[in-house]
Amino acid sequence: MIVGVKNLVKRYGDLVALDHLSFNVKEGEIFGLLGPNGSGKTTAINCILSLLNYDKGEIELFDKPMAPDAYDIKRDIGVIMQDVAVFDELTVYENIDYFCSLYVRDREKRRGLVEEALDFVGLKDFRKFYPKKLSGGLLRRLNIACGIAHKPRLIILDEPTVAVDPQSRNNILDGIKRLNEDGATIIYTSHYMEEVEQLCSRIVIMDKGRVIASGSKEELKGMIKLGEKISVEIFGLSSVHINQIKNLPNVSSVEYIDKTLSIKYNKGKNNLTTLLDFFREHDISFGRIYSELPTLNDVFLEITGKELRD
Repeated sequence: MIVGVKNLVKRYGDLVALDHLSFNVKEGEIFGLLGPNGSGKTTAINCILSLLNYDKGEIELFDKPMAPDAYDIKRDIGVIMQDVAVFDELTVYENIDYFCSLYVRDREKRRGLVEEALDFVGLKDFRKFYPKKLSGGLLRRLNIACGIAHKPRLIILDEPTVAVDPQSRNNILDGIKRLNEDGATIIYTSHYMEEVEQLCSRIVIMDKGRVIASGSKEELKGMIKLGEKISVEIFGLSSVHINQIKNLPNVSSVEYIDKTLSIKYNKGKNNLTTLLDFFREHDISFGRIYSELPTLNDVFLEITGKELRD
């Protein structure tokens, strides 16, 4: 076990930020830690890293108790937080070398590690650039290089693709997969559910300082009532037919707006076949038809609620 969190409690006065939080991260997995704003994700990460004191509970990393002075443990951790943290006065190469030097004293060994990190994030041609000259995507990649150059066993990535272009985003996601393939265990937080669905082998959803759901993406999707969604381009559908469709098996809701029929289903089989049979029986003409299975975003919204969070 790489990370073990047991009955973690953190209070800020009367506010309970973490309420007996428990979860574990297994070696070799990409572990998704999700939750709406204010759910306690950042507090949990800061406690895991011993950047925050907590009121109760146990934290183990690499099967050893974590503590502020557990430097042998911290050497095996790489942290890439949401806010880019590099030195404007140093070049790309010098930034990576500096952060790597916090863990690796041997200059010759460090030189090789920095070169590997530059190559890994695709910044070899930018080694002499200063951060202010880099685009947002390149800056994010520099931030990642600074956090992984010392080859940590555990990497914590907090919103690494915020405000970057699609090309840089794909590059970062591919890099995370390669880090994992090279043996790193990864804790990944993001508000981009499609990223989590693409990357993570196991996911925990937090809210109000507690774990409210956990499992693989398939297991999480199995926890909700929502099934597939079918959308049909159709002209002139009568209110009588709409009401009849509402009474078809497994139908949860029906909307007909701007010549598009949208049907949400509870779990069940043969929904598309049943709908097509209905169209044939009633001689209803239709255009393109789409079927979508539930996404992780659907799971997240049903489990945590749809109200806005600060």
